Amino acid sequence: MTATVRQTLEFVAVWCMVQGLRLLPRRVARAVGAGVAGLAFVALGRLRSVGRRNLKLAFPEKSDAERERILRAEYRNLGYLMAEFCQMPGYTAERASRFIRYEGLENYVGARDLGQGVLVLTGHLGAWELSSFYHSLMGMPMGMVIRRLDNPLVDLFVNRIRCLHGNRVIHKDDFARGLIASMRSGQTVGILMDTNMTPPQGVFVPFFGVEACTASGMARVAQKTGAAVVPGFLLWDEQERQYVLRFGERIALVDTGDPEADAITNTARFTAVLESYIRQYPEQWLWMHRRWKTRPRGETGVY
Repeated sequence: MTATVRQTLEFVAVWCMVQGLRLLPRRVARAVGAGVAGLAFVALGRLRSVGRRNLKLAFPEKSDAERERILRAEYRNLGYLMAEFCQMPGYTAERASRFIRYEGLENYVGARDLGQGVLVLTGHLGAWELSSFYHSLMGMPMGMVIRRLDNPLVDLFVNRIRCLHGNRVIHKDDFARGLIASMRSGQTVGILMDTNMTPPQGVFVPFFGVEACTASGMARVAQKTGAAVVPGFLLWDEQERQYVLRFGERIALVDTGDPEADAITNTARFTAVLESYIRQYPEQWLWMHRRWKTRPRGETGVY
């Protein structure tokens, strides 16, 4: 099978899935998504093993049963997110506001009104795809730093949905220039800051007590431009049975006059904030990502 044929078949499969789940009532679509995720939990043993390893690194004090419960719940959350993404083209501000509310919006607005741009510190926690989409529905579109998908047809299709209401995509291969330009024009950009990196783009900082190679670009751009850094996550509240888009207080930057040391310190500070949210909602983070894959020189791999 040629690469073109394979990519076309993959695109058709994704298109059919989106159209199929989009036509269902939202509650039914979420149930279907959870069912698909349950099958994936059973079928994808390698990812399941990575998730278990990560949970043991992050929560050594928890029992095997508790960590397994978290992992299963995280798969279910991914199923919900898949359904929400498929339904997003049909969402209006009025409809989405029935199951999403803001908390701490004043933190974002205050940072935006400073006029030097806003970097939203976020990660693969909660409903990250729906987060920026809802913000754009409410009249506050933003940029998103993302990695290109391997299939260019799927990449184009997915980005069209993401950007239906004014959002824009900044690809990682144009990361620094795109971010600096956005901040200088007072725009908002969200950065998923919880993926494994490699030097020199990444620096080692503690994450759940284990050194993790972490992107330092947000810290460097914030230092260079004076942009405000605000944490933002769309999290499922089980008691309310709805999502809450939480914006935390602006994170103060350390500025000692040593740019390299400050980049590491501020990256560690951002990572600590991200960790604090994950600890509150462990069932909603992407545990099957090999977050600790890159190790400091001389250390053996954890996977």
